[in-house]
Amino acid sequence: MVEVFKTNVNNRQHAHSFLTRMHRIYADYKANFDLEDCDRILRVECMSGIVNPSVVINLLKKCGFEGEVLTDEVIIPHA
Repeated sequence: MVEVFKTNVNNRQHAHSFLTRMHRIYADYKANFDLEDCDRILRVECMSGIVNPSVVINLLKKCGFEGEVLTDEVIIPHA
């Protein structure tokens, strides 16, 4: 399962530092940033189950960043 987060991580050095820490603490999580996206996306995949969003958000906070789950928006065309 993959969970997508909107963050305020704004440079590659911060992203790399966060990912290193996350992978050290949560070995089953595989993650990457898309800092080119306006929401500075963090994608997290759990190799052995479900991603726990609160764990990711709390780790972001411990590292001095903010994050929130980016919800899927379903657009229904008008008939």
